[in-house]
Amino acid sequence: MTQPNGVHHLAISTADIKTQVAFFSDVLGCELVALYWMHGVQGAWHGFMKLNDSCSIAFVQLDAIKDIEPIPAVTHAGNAGGTSAPGTMQHVAFNVDTYDDLLAMRDRIRSRGLNVMGPLHHGMCDSIYFGGPEGLTLEVATSAIAIDGNHWIDPEVVALAGISTEELATYRQPAAFERPADALPNPPIDWSKPHMVYPKPVYEALMSMPDDDVADRFSVTEPPVP
Repeated sequence: MTQPNGVHHLAISTADIKTQVAFFSDVLGCELVALYWMHGVQGAWHGFMKLNDSCSIAFVQLDAIKDIEPIPAVTHAGNAGGTSAPGTMQHVAFNVDTYDDLLAMRDRIRSRGLNVMGPLHHGMCDSIYFGGPEGLTLEVATSAIAIDGNHWIDPEVVALAGISTEELATYRQPAAFERPADALPNPPIDWSKPHMVYPKPVYEALMSMPDDDVADRFSVTEPPVP
């Protein structure tokens, strides 16, 4: 089936990338694997902290970010049950393989002078919760077995969400996709669909360019250190 098979990286804005790197290195034990000028973004630094060989937590620092005021319950949820604006990150949960690993992470985090709530037992997973720099709400979780939708899709919540029986069936078994022999070009822009935010003329130009032209013009493949 054509679908994503994991999270390659989750990028978070920062006004102080050094503090974030130090926290994720010392408190969580993540290795810094990349810190470079972000491709195609003037003045931006991009940092990657390794979770595994194909998954990272990433940070983007731009000078203008420091002038944006964090607002609790708007830009940041503050805790895993808090509110934040639609489309913003409410919290991020990192995975460990076993319950013993979870307890080890709890103790590692506490050994750095940070408070941790948990473990809490959710049935589908066990979790600990704690705060990170710049208002991040963080979780570490582990699931002993894969989540079973037969037990964890609540009919009451399905109904309250306005999901019909037919829709639920398609959500639980998404349609397969067979890649066509020839690459599909971008469709005409439909402004009722989700879009990235660029100046309109720039976005229209980007979306009308052939893929090979976009790759030739904007790709940067050489590392900063040969």
